[in-house]
Amino acid sequence: MSETLTGPATPDLASRPTELARRRAAAPPVILAAGALAGLFAAATAPLDRPGLGWLLTGAGIAGGVAVAARSGDRGDRPGPLRTRRRAGTGWTLLALALLAVGTLRAANWLFVLCVLGACVAGSLAVTGGRSAGRVLRDAIAVPRTVLADLPWLARGTAALRGRAGGVPARLFLSVVAGLVLVALFGALFADADPTFAGLLSHAMPTVDGPSVFGWVFLFAVAGTGTAAAAHLLVAPPPAPPAAKTKPRLRLLEWAVPLALLVLLFAAFVVNQLAVLFGGADTVLRTAGLTYAQYARSGFWQLLMVTALTLLVIAVVVVEADHAERACRLWMRVLLGSLSVLTLVVVASALTRMWSYQRAYGFTVLRLGVETAELWLGVVYLLVIAAGVRMKWDWLPRAIPATCLAAVLGLALADPEGIIAKENVARWQQTGLVDLGYLSGLSEDVVPALDGLPGTLRCPVLWEMSRRLDPGTDGWLGFNAARAAARRALADARPGC
Repeated sequence: MSETLTGPATPDLASRPTELARRRAAAPPVILAAGALAGLFAAATAPLDRPGLGWLLTGAGIAGGVAVAARSGDRGDRPGPLRTRRRAGTGWTLLALALLAVGTLRAANWLFVLCVLGACVAGSLAVTGGRSAGRVLRDAIAVPRTVLADLPWLARGTAALRGRAGGVPARLFLSVVAGLVLVALFGALFADADPTFAGLLSHAMPTVDGPSVFGWVFLFAVAGTGTAAAAHLLVAPPPAPPAAKTKPRLRLLEWAVPLALLVLLFAAFVVNQLAVLFGGADTVLRTAGLTYAQYARSGFWQLLMVTALTLLVIAVVVVEADHAERACRLWMRVLLGSLSVLTLVVVASALTRMWSYQRAYGFTVLRLGVETAELWLGVVYLLVIAAGVRMKWDWLPRAIPATCLAAVLGLALADPEGIIAKENVARWQQTGLVDLGYLSGLSEDVVPALDGLPGTLRCPVLWEMSRRLDPGTDGWLGFNAARAAARRALADARPGC
């Protein structure tokens, strides 16, 4: 098995395969089988057109396939044994499955697409798990990058399997086709003979048309090749890139002077912001000549950019500055700590501005999304402060994507569109203003929050949603709690509307 995974055995390949060996290797049967089974399982369970329970089952099937394939390829004699990497990847795997489980709770397509992308990132990190900042960025997309490179490897494995099997795969394929033809023929006869059995078949059999077949093929290809690539990365990781040449580090004055000037600028801004935060709208009206809502809107995006750019400045200082001398470490703690604390005030100012603007003009997905992003950046600065206290930075590159994915999961669990609908209904109750067209364009997650509107306003939104919502149920693979609750609410609301 190990020779199939890594190519011809040589002393240099005993611990880690070289790139040349990876190019000449052929995919072993166990990884081919795991990829094929995972692809078939995804095609049978994942509802490609909507969030649903099937996505969680698909993710669990892919994770199981990768684990089985990786276990079969573990020789137990590699440095950093495979079982250790599996334990390290368990947390990422659970996070990926939790993100896919959002499909059973929320109906918002944009939110679930975000969760699926996050699950793909978590899955890549589960099988790679780089430590440095640059390595984490590469590892976050390691599986998609590896899929294209592994296509020849999979093709060679398939050809080798076909040659050893002496044509068995072709005969097995023909036997499966013959079985399906027999089932279709006799199933049609039974359905024609008994209407009850015909109804059972109509519910059990999926709709077969052009888009459905394309979706099945797409899911099979993506899940199958992704499973094989993940197993390959876990069992035979690519060689580490050569170490970069050592560059001269920045001396104390070279980085401390510009950083100190930046800290002074931030301090001046923060003093002004404290007056605004505590003085409220009256202070803004006296000094800026704007309404509070206009003031909030004019500054949020700039403050969001400041928060992100400051994080880049901190990263450059941490990577490039000389940490050897005690004085350097002391000044790094002081300046980076001060800058991080001051930036937290900037984060609070940005969040306050956006919240005030939403209270005045209404809540939207974009506004709530960027507010969540700013809140996550505040958490990152807390992590930077914690790392700077002990001057231990090695854990930070892994903590940042973990908190990002946790923020996506937390946003999904908080029901963002439900929050948006509740706040807009509360705004109508206070001002009499509501954007029914915007509420109608949201998902079924908003239905429970519409109870606060009178029937003349609520019914048009419900009818628009009922027009988009498929009648009946989604089936157990497409089960979604929000859509099921919306169907019940729409059925109860029809007599009054």
